[in-house]
Amino acid sequence: MVSSASTADPVDLLVFGPHPDDLEIGLGGTIARHASEGRRIGLCDLTAGELGSNGTPDERLAEADAARRMLGAAWRHNFRWPDRRIGKEAHHVDEAVALIRRCRPNVIAVPFWSDRHPDHVAASALLTEAIFNAGLRRYRADGDAWKPAWICYYFINDSAPPSFVIDVSAYYETKRAALACHGSQFRSDAAVPTRLNSPQFRQLIESRDAQFGAQAGVAWAEGIIVREPVLRDGVFKN
Repeated sequence: MVSSASTADPVDLLVFGPHPDDLEIGLGGTIARHASEGRRIGLCDLTAGELGSNGTPDERLAEADAARRMLGAAWRHNFRWPDRRIGKEAHHVDEAVALIRRCRPNVIAVPFWSDRHPDHVAASALLTEAIFNAGLRRYRADGDAWKPAWICYYFINDSAPPSFVIDVSAYYETKRAALACHGSQFRSDAAVPTRLNSPQFRQLIESRDAQFGAQAGVAWAEGIIVREPVLRDGVFKN
């Protein structure tokens, strides 16, 4: 499923999520902030989450595109890889490489490599490999070699001390609205009670974002981990 804009269009930021709703959980405020600043953003879900207890694949794809519009992203693509089978087929890496090479992002955001959900862990490993391969001129996949400036890892379930946080206070209501687009997963009256549609799950997301914000002296923040040192001009904070 592709939104109205083409995934061949270049973007400044490409955000991958294992299932529809994951990238909103971890990075919804940041996506909304950068979109409002004029950055062009592409989103890509790896699966339709068809093994989830609630919602059909068609419902989840429609919810994902509604959330895209809410966040201001240019397009959203879904690879439709089988749920719980991320990375089990050789072509998965090559499809991710081809997308990266087509849209040539400056920054790519992928899930943090440590998470309670095996799909999130598998997605992080596969996408890290795909990003590396995309930059190899002799790696045989569609498109010309492309290497982003850096990879940012975001949190879905678990978290760790971030490399830095992004102030999303002015965009937190947009993040909430984008999450609400995924009604099949988060509505309390969903057919099957799950961890996602319990009040405690929303509290878990917001308490994490509030904690990162409080540590940085703002209302709400989202945490990012990068593998390399963050270069600054000096020791002065401002």
